[in-house]
Amino acid sequence: MASTEKKNGSRGVQSIDTGGVVLNALARARGPLKLRDLAQETGMAAAQLHPYLVSFRKMGMVEQTEAGHYQLGSFALHLGLTRLRNQNAYRETVQRVAALADDLQLMIAITVWGLHGPTIVYVQESSARIHANVQVGNIFLMTATATGKVFAAFLPRPVTQPMIRQERSDRTLLERGPFEFDEARYWEEVGVVAANGHAVTRDLPIPGVSAVAAPVFDHTGQMQLALTAIGPTAMIDLSPDGPAVTGLLGFTRQLSNELGYREDVTADA
Repeated sequence: MASTEKKNGSRGVQSIDTGGVVLNALARARGPLKLRDLAQETGMAAAQLHPYLVSFRKMGMVEQTEAGHYQLGSFALHLGLTRLRNQNAYRETVQRVAALADDLQLMIAITVWGLHGPTIVYVQESSARIHANVQVGNIFLMTATATGKVFAAFLPRPVTQPMIRQERSDRTLLERGPFEFDEARYWEEVGVVAANGHAVTRDLPIPGVSAVAAPVFDHTGQMQLALTAIGPTAMIDLSPDGPAVTGLLGFTRQLSNELGYREDVTADA
């Protein structure tokens, strides 16, 4: 049986690896593919590709349309649904977040949208033990935190805007972090967050503490939660190519991908 040597030293079946290339090309496609287009996508000759398609059709992994084009079949759908049923955004994040906190040497907060806005549901300290008074059950301010801006960017405005206006009228909340606020400018900043895929805050709402936050999406394109890396301003590099931003985005994008999120497909929907 033909096999191939992997980078990690383990051996795999070459024909299965090749079949994976075919299935991956069909998964990325925006619609059914002609044989010649699929051959171009996989870098395989049509004659080499055809036996894989025959086998995949027999098991329902691939189906052929009336026009003779190829697309993923019903068994592929069942496999995908089984994977989605066994995944949970919060559980998957909690299982992995300790490694992220230690890699970045920053505190990581997991936040979901609750009755009172962005609600912290899990906090992972790093080995550096950063103290930023972030606790489970606390609410992040919509208007003064990176986390709040991420929710404003990726949740519908009718959901977030009432919370923002309530926040700005609540004197108790304002005392937690007084600062100037212009709503039109705020929504411009939220637009930048939506375009960049993350938000940063420096010395807000607590002087000396800064943060970067990014969303996690599921297979429907809905934001499920936000991850926020928090640390002393002197310890956190907020530049787009700095380790905090790139590390956090690498984590959230990989997790979203594993939860079934496809940005190109969602954008076209």
